Amino acid sequence: MSRTRSSEAFATAQKFMPGGVNSPVRSFRNVDTTPPFIAKGKGSHIFDVDGNEYIDYVLSWGPLILGHADADVVAAIREQAQYGTSYGAPTELETEIAQKVQTFFPAIEMIRLVSSGTEATMSALRLARGYTGRDKIVKFVGCYHGHSDGLLVKAGSGAATMGVPDSPGIPSEIAADTLTLPYNNPDAVKELFAQYGDEIAAVIVEGVAGNMGCVLPQPGYLQLLRELTQKAGALLIVDEVMSGFRAAAGGACEYFDITPDLICLGKVIGGGLPVGAFGGKREVMEKLAPQGPVYQAGTLSGNPLAVTAGLATMNKLSADRFTELAAKTETLCQGLEAAAQEAGVPIIVHRIGSMFTVFFNEHEVTDYDTVATSHLDEFNVYFLAMLEAGVYLAPSQFECGFMSLAHTDEDIRQTLDAARKAFQKVAAFREHKGRK
Repeated sequence: MSRTRSSEAFATAQKFMPGGVNSPVRSFRNVDTTPPFIAKGKGSHIFDVDGNEYIDYVLSWGPLILGHADADVVAAIREQAQYGTSYGAPTELETEIAQKVQTFFPAIEMIRLVSSGTEATMSALRLARGYTGRDKIVKFVGCYHGHSDGLLVKAGSGAATMGVPDSPGIPSEIAADTLTLPYNNPDAVKELFAQYGDEIAAVIVEGVAGNMGCVLPQPGYLQLLRELTQKAGALLIVDEVMSGFRAAAGGACEYFDITPDLICLGKVIGGGLPVGAFGGKREVMEKLAPQGPVYQAGTLSGNPLAVTAGLATMNKLSADRFTELAAKTETLCQGLEAAAQEAGVPIIVHRIGSMFTVFFNEHEVTDYDTVATSHLDEFNVYFLAMLEAGVYLAPSQFECGFMSLAHTDEDIRQTLDAARKAFQKVAAFREHKGRK
């Protein structure tokens, strides 16, 4: 498969953009190859500038639950665009999408639209601090909530660590109020709340961890977080930017039967256009300006094109469509497990709803430390073989794959055919490395 034009495009891009990209993972640096430059997408497929065609399981990192260029979404955007792209003023569309989101997430009594998932989580934490009058927040190692300063922190050893900046440019004073815990560790959470309970404004957690690969919360874990936050007078914020509409129609909150104080959304609710949102209990949201003292604003918040695309997308999502999505994902994952077993390659496959990850690991993964024991070199062999066969996966062991309603039985069959050959290459690599 030739990608000459992509290589040329990447070389040019690096002259004008850091690393040649506008988001780091797109550089394909982790898999040591040049990224395909995409020219168009349709349904479950994308096409690069060299004319190569790929079955796409990235789907713009999750938003495209209907697939690329869905006819109804495109028509809705085109219709709205003729009336303008942005007003900086209220529209009825904003109220319509608020009502629509509430049908999927009944815990969202009031909502604020923003322009990204990072903006949603950042604003939710500010609101939590303003509502409680406390400064400290709790996050979990391996859970990603965007790139705002207070959330880009490293975890240390032990039950809990004060935040240490994970990137240059973040003042240590800002990160210091972020307490970091190992994920899926009930004892660590209990210990932390025993020590800092009356200082904690909020716990923020991904409904399903998706940025260390798809890692599900252990049974009762989210319920424990709910219990401890309520007892301490802290808020529970569930980040459903990735898991919303993916884990289930109502995200992880529905799947695990949890009612948080605030929920953060993005991706699917914009239909592929830039969007984010946070919302939850009325008494909390009423602290937000202009009704309350906690300031938050955004020039393009509630953008009519993004709202229109999101509404067109959500209007096509019904209970039977989520059942269909989950069934397609199960078929794919079971096929991948069988193909790996046939080749003698140990893998762990996690899935929930239409999210999935293949971990090249001999042991179950439950948190960042166990995820980190995965064989990245084996993943790279697999990734490159799948790419060459026309299957587009996330270029990192630590990312989720996604299914869309546009994926067909034939797409899945072709994917599994490619996977069987890819796992054979991994098996040969393992033998070369002396791994059993």
